[in-house]
Amino acid sequence: MLNQPTLVDQFGRTVDYIRLSITDRCDFRCVYCMSEDMAFLQREEVLSLEECSRLVRVFVSLGVSKVRITGGEPLVRKNALWLFEELGKLDGLKELVLTTNGSQLEKKATALKKAGVKRINISIDSLNAERFKKITRTGDLNKVLTGLQASIDEGFEAIKINTVLMRGSNDDEAADLVQFAIDQKIDISFIEEMPLGEVDHTRESSFVSNADTLKLLQDKYSLLPSTESTGGPARYWRVANSHTKIGFISPHSHNFCESCNRVRITCKGELYLCLGQEDRIDLMPLLRDNPDDDAPLIAAILDSMRIKPKGHDFDLRRAEPAVIRFMSYTGG
Repeated sequence: MLNQPTLVDQFGRTVDYIRLSITDRCDFRCVYCMSEDMAFLQREEVLSLEECSRLVRVFVSLGVSKVRITGGEPLVRKNALWLFEELGKLDGLKELVLTTNGSQLEKKATALKKAGVKRINISIDSLNAERFKKITRTGDLNKVLTGLQASIDEGFEAIKINTVLMRGSNDDEAADLVQFAIDQKIDISFIEEMPLGEVDHTRESSFVSNADTLKLLQDKYSLLPSTESTGGPARYWRVANSHTKIGFISPHSHNFCESCNRVRITCKGELYLCLGQEDRIDLMPLLRDNPDDDAPLIAAILDSMRIKPKGHDFDLRRAEPAVIRFMSYTGG
């Protein structure tokens, strides 16, 4: 495909990274991500795994080289491993990566590695089992840590912990979580809480700035600024004399939109051009109305670059969430 068009938006940014949610369902109910009593989509409303595979193939043909599979919790989707195996065969796909809560990794880490997954991000917001259960509402910390160890034993190219700090909940664990990452010889990223979906607390009251977290960690560790990138929005610092780097994803305190190279696809096939905006294209009808013809799908994807916004603008002082849809719906 020597003359195949690539994805460039109206601001000259090349999109080479997609995040695809394959389910809105999850076996956890994290307090910053979803409500305790969630109403999930019906089966017919969700892309089939074959449709997910077709979508990724088309995006790769348009120059996308990195695909992150998300949810909900992607590994609770029946036959999810089939999709990883299919994607792992795609020429042109350089990075197949996964974001997970870790609950299924003890059983599935080996198969994921064999399928071609190179990197795994695991959400761990506390190292205290009781506090972890309170934050996730249903999660078992020991099960997640066992899954993390199984992944380490498999030798993935990189493993990273993702942590959302919340004031009065787990903000006193930043240093402990970094030390845990250092001890495990893995990486960690701190993600500022995003105002997506209606939850049972005010985002402003729980918000912890990454700038404050960085200052706290600099008092304890020797941190070296790094220009390293994994293709996403994180800004990294290296911990001196260790194998660990610390990432900060700061949609509030540092808007990272100027270099945005990614789009998101929900499990309903909605192509969101920005996490913090409602601009989207519905791809599911194009998939189902044209089962043997990718041309309409390709045309819609190329055309979507015209409506990719310059950026988002989260405001914690607003009483209502910036975006009504839950993070689990759009993809973590």
